[in-house]
Amino acid sequence: MSDRLSTTRFPVGIDAALRKAGWLPGRWNIKLAEHWADTLRAYESPAGHRHTVFPAAVEAWAEFGGLRIAAPAPGRQVAPPDLRVDPLYGLHLARTLGDLGRALDTELAPLGAEGEDQAVLAVDVRGRVYSVDHTGDWYVAASVDAALTHLLLGRTALRLAPPAAG
Repeated sequence: MSDRLSTTRFPVGIDAALRKAGWLPGRWNIKLAEHWADTLRAYESPAGHRHTVFPAAVEAWAEFGGLRIAAPAPGRQVAPPDLRVDPLYGLHLARTLGDLGRALDTELAPLGAEGEDQAVLAVDVRGRVYSVDHTGDWYVAASVDAALTHLLLGRTALRLAPPAAG
């Protein structure tokens, strides 16, 4: 499929993949998003870590929540993962996301997962998307829309560098 822009906000192939997964422009499942928000707020790790919930996360969950999105074509730079938008994949990562959020001077909430639990996706208060996997932390894109496009097209993410020692 072509990567030219469709009449929606996504490239044609990404728009088709989203629609095949059940998304349509204007999709808004606030009941599911609120359920996830309540579940995340209620969770406390054994060490007392808690999740933060904020509008950018709830909006992403309401629009894309519950979707399992298959990549529409082979990737540009890497094999594109299937994506699952379900913040409960990050339920037990309250400390990890809290620590990363502090390092980035923001707050993070879980967004979903890449592949077969290869990585957990997180969104920050400004809507930027990050990926956390066994190899490190990655910046994906400046918005949820851009992150979906970036990941489903198989573009590489930017590895977050640890702070300089000093």
